Amino acid sequence: MKKYLYPIVIVLLSLMVTANLSSKPMITQGDVAAERGFQRVSLVEGLEHPWSMAWLPSGEILVTERPGRLRVIRSGQLDPQPVDGIPKVFNSGQGGLLDISIHPDFEENQKLYFTFASGTTMKNRTSVATAKWDNGRLKNWQVIFQVAVDKVGGQHFGSRLLWLPDETLLVSVGDGGNPPVRMDGDWIRKQAQNPRTHLGKILRIKDDGSAPTDNPLADSTDAAAEVWTYGHRNVQGLAYDPERSTVWASEHGALGGDELNQIQPGRNYGWPEATFSREYHDGSKIALDTSRSGMIDPEVVWMSAIAPSGLMLYSANRFKQWQGDLFVGGLRSQDIRRIDLDGDGRATGQTALRIGQRVRDVRQGPDGLIYVLTDESNGSLIRLEPAENITSPQDP
Repeated sequence: MKKYLYPIVIVLLSLMVTANLSSKPMITQGDVAAERGFQRVSLVEGLEHPWSMAWLPSGEILVTERPGRLRVIRSGQLDPQPVDGIPKVFNSGQGGLLDISIHPDFEENQKLYFTFASGTTMKNRTSVATAKWDNGRLKNWQVIFQVAVDKVGGQHFGSRLLWLPDETLLVSVGDGGNPPVRMDGDWIRKQAQNPRTHLGKILRIKDDGSAPTDNPLADSTDAAAEVWTYGHRNVQGLAYDPERSTVWASEHGALGGDELNQIQPGRNYGWPEATFSREYHDGSKIALDTSRSGMIDPEVVWMSAIAPSGLMLYSANRFKQWQGDLFVGGLRSQDIRRIDLDGDGRATGQTALRIGQRVRDVRQGPDGLIYVLTDESNGSLIRLEPAENITSPQDP
């Protein structure tokens, strides 16, 4: 049955294109109202720039730390010893050990998947690896995919992973960095509009790292076979929406212009040719257009940057009032933005769950509660629980 599922998803997504092109994004300038009805419970501290988390069937939580460590939380306690089996990563700037995800058939194959930055300051790239979980250790670490070109510096690795219903894997890759970083005689960020490269893309691969033959640009002689969508700056949030059979992505803008996008295979998301973002150095417009024919507009734009990282769609019943809503982690805003969606997937409202620390990842746990990782040198794992008549802090 699985081999027939992906084409059906493609058809459903394609039907949504017209509605997307004819509507305008919800633009947010400044702060938004604070959300009520939850309390924060600190579970674990002492994590060094944690980046991602995943639950094992045993209930253990695996957490990546950007410097290159994998940690285990058992029964609410952080194991003081990192997991063996992680090789050296390129730990600089935004690079390091980044996302983690378990294979959909983990109970049969015990496979974990990771994204990480590899290389040196002058030559580095985003990589994907798999390893086998074996009694608390990693074995058979294997790099199954690497971005095909090197870049310089420590910016824009992207690096979220998302399994689709057909058990193919989405991988987000950043555009390579801000000016003055260059490639092929121009700003490297322009590679996001070049389908022949992996930079500034969401890629779709099989669990062995190869490109599926039904990828939207697989038959093109002018595109990399792994490309699923292009025109992205730096996607650090991916979530699957089973109700609408679609994928959502949260994406960093530059100076303002952060985006929430509904992802449609084979489409162009505009960066840097159509964007609300401005240049860091002088505040000038990066592009003349905020929308352009043939490019997909975002659903939400944050003109006051939140620096989005981590994204989930809430589907449990512990917070019944939030079922079907999207939750976007904010590094700069130090909160989580809850996005109300209507039946067609249009954003209709927004509130802020104040955390007071940089939010790197946000996930729904097996217990239906919401778990948050904070990106600090002494980072925390926080659980959000229902609580009546409690308002989160007013200041980020």
